[in-house]
Amino acid sequence: MLDSRADSGFRWLVTGAGILVLISLAAAAFSMLWGGLEAFEKFGVAFLWRDAWDPVLQDFGARVPIFGTLVTAFIALLIAVPISFGIAMFLTEISPRWLRAPVGTAIELLAGIPSIIYGMWGLFVLVPFLSVNIYPWVDENFGQLPVIGTLFSGPPLGLGMGTAGLVLAIMVIPFISSVMREVFLTVPGRLKESAYALGSTRWEVIWDIVLPYTRSAVIGGIFLGLGRALGETMAVTFVLGNAHRLSLSLLEPGNSIAATIANEFSEADSPMYLSSLIALGFVLFLVTFVVLTIARLMLRQLKKREGN
Repeated sequence: MLDSRADSGFRWLVTGAGILVLISLAAAAFSMLWGGLEAFEKFGVAFLWRDAWDPVLQDFGARVPIFGTLVTAFIALLIAVPISFGIAMFLTEISPRWLRAPVGTAIELLAGIPSIIYGMWGLFVLVPFLSVNIYPWVDENFGQLPVIGTLFSGPPLGLGMGTAGLVLAIMVIPFISSVMREVFLTVPGRLKESAYALGSTRWEVIWDIVLPYTRSAVIGGIFLGLGRALGETMAVTFVLGNAHRLSLSLLEPGNSIAATIANEFSEADSPMYLSSLIALGFVLFLVTFVVLTIARLMLRQLKKREGN
């Protein structure tokens, strides 16, 4: 009888914890929607694709920050995913045993560094290096190419979406690589040993055995890193340039939702200005929610295929 009551109480306790998460999520979304209601009432749904941002004329739109948020996050994943995969493969399949623990610990320490440290390093070290040694060469050699030249042309300021994406990549690599390493370690040794016994190369074992076995978890780790990149604030604020204009060039300054809110929230001197910033927060919530929902749908489809 006592065990039954304890089990029932524990069930209600953990159920309440789960419901609390949902309530907190709904409350955060509703509070941001309520705070941005004035902006949505004035600009409507067009707030999402208007590129104006003029506090003097009280004219606001979220197009530029949304564009900057998505582009910098995409650049971060484009750089971080293959590097994280290489790190995880090295630690689980190639590295000598005496080196695995130090490298693994170093990666975990990188994940614990505050984002403002990454931002300061990016501003004082990475930006001058890129503006002098890398971006002039990129502009000269790739800026004149057809179609893609627009992405790599522009003044070599060092500040811009390319730099922000690079800093974000450095920040999310520890998260993605740690997840990949842990899931790669769950692959049964018998599967890999059997493949080696049949004459498979190390690459074939990784590609045909390890990755299929851990595909769902790897994709989940990638989207975990994407969520971190979408919501990052301080590091991006330091190196993005904070210019509210739409440009396809990765070398030119831009803006993101988080950076816009961080830079201008204390300067919001009118109800409409403040409401527009809070509306941006709600938009960021929606963007993150949509991205994570897509990730869940992808994982569900993968599980169905694996089941079949």
